[in-house]
Amino acid sequence: MCDPGFTNRSSGFTLLELIVVLAIAALVLTITPPLFTAAVPGVELKASARRVMAGLRLARELAIRSGRDIAFTLDVEARTFEVGDEFRNGKLGEDLELKLEAAETEQLGEHRGAVRFFPDGSSTGGRIILARADRGYQVGVQWLTGRVLMASWQAE
Repeated sequence: MCDPGFTNRSSGFTLLELIVVLAIAALVLTITPPLFTAAVPGVELKASARRVMAGLRLARELAIRSGRDIAFTLDVEARTFEVGDEFRNGKLGEDLELKLEAAETEQLGEHRGAVRFFPDGSSTGGRIILARADRGYQVGVQWLTGRVLMASWQAE
């Protein structure tokens, strides 16, 4: 039985509580973007290095599977790379400094070069440096095994 003096009030938030929560959320959103933008350049640099590493590994895998030479071609000026003729293409950040060290036979021009992988897994070898403000990453390819490795890099 119901007590006539008791009113059943549904639980919920008051308008004042909702306004306070929205004000706090707005304050947090105005403070955090500078924190994210400070971290983004480093994240973008590492992501670009990982993209290059993945492209090189894909070229090696395709060479082994197809039984023919596959080249990973980098255009330093256009900031693009290609894996083989019909496979993967990629674009790298405009504000990155790129440097390609490749075999002389794989230099395709002043700003273009390649790392070629062979069906046995070996390669012509090389190193690609991706940097910003004298720091960054180097992605290297061992010529004998074709192994692709990434490491931190700093200008001397």
